[in-house]
Amino acid sequence: MAEVLPFSGRGEEPGRCHGVTGSGKRCRNRATGEDGYCGIHRRARPETPAEPDALEDLLAFVRRRLTGEYEIDDFGFDPELTEQVLAPVARFLHQRWWRVDWIGLENIPAQGGALLVSNHAGTVPWDAVVMKFGVLDHAQRHVRLLAADLAFRMPFIGALARKSGNTLAVQEDAYRLLDSGELLGVFPEGYKGVGKPFSQRYKLQRFGRGGFIELALRARCPIVPVSIVGSEEIYPMIHNAKTLARIGGFPYFPVTPFFPWLGPLGLIPLPSKWMVEFGPPIETADLDPDAWQDPLTVFELTDRVRDEIQQTLYRNLMHRRSVFY
Repeated sequence: MAEVLPFSGRGEEPGRCHGVTGSGKRCRNRATGEDGYCGIHRRARPETPAEPDALEDLLAFVRRRLTGEYEIDDFGFDPELTEQVLAPVARFLHQRWWRVDWIGLENIPAQGGALLVSNHAGTVPWDAVVMKFGVLDHAQRHVRLLAADLAFRMPFIGALARKSGNTLAVQEDAYRLLDSGELLGVFPEGYKGVGKPFSQRYKLQRFGRGGFIELALRARCPIVPVSIVGSEEIYPMIHNAKTLARIGGFPYFPVTPFFPWLGPLGLIPLPSKWMVEFGPPIETADLDPDAWQDPLTVFELTDRVRDEIQQTLYRNLMHRRSVFY
């Protein structure tokens, strides 16, 4: 193989190979690459390193799936499936599609149990998905969401919800998760929030009877208010077809400017601009151990959390330049 030497000198022909033959003469071939060499004398380019053991990891993952050699907890949570399959999809949504600005991530406890209390909106509960996987990406902690029984009755969605760490909104199960040091995500507005019309956007609905406050007081864990701006605009619901909802057994049946008129295309959420803010934790450990049985304390804390989320929503709406950017 001829040695490749740099050639410089007067009378250099443009487009000619810079290489030198074994006899020391200038190569007569035309340069065929951007490096100025022909196919014979082209300098070896370092190959792009492949993902280390990517294929091996994929095959190992598939094998574990087929043989059942993976771990799940008592609630059916599958961390491996959540991190390797679901998280990349959710990451595209919150990083690229909705371009979420994350505020106050330092308020999420690095360890121990905590209750993340958020507003709920958007017709389809994408806000819960965004919060869950955003915390996983930025705080490296899994959020165990409390969901209504409808989510677990739906084909495919129910199994996926269980495997991604969600559990039925039952007090004892929720308490077990908090007591074991998990982050627990709750949406006190429930269907009243996620299914409200577009005309009532960013106006919080009633926070139930304060069951989430009783839960935090019993577990003596901090409460982190979460305010999500952007979810209200992804499916602007202009009408609730109650008859269709009753037929299908749903709490509401949304009619938007695009659904059902555009068929499946109407299911694509609009790329609104999101802001998710985690407020300062409200500590409960310094309260009386039996405070969860005091209706006045529960009512005051419920009202405090709701008011903080509402005020933060209004503030961030003023800071957002536009619905879409």
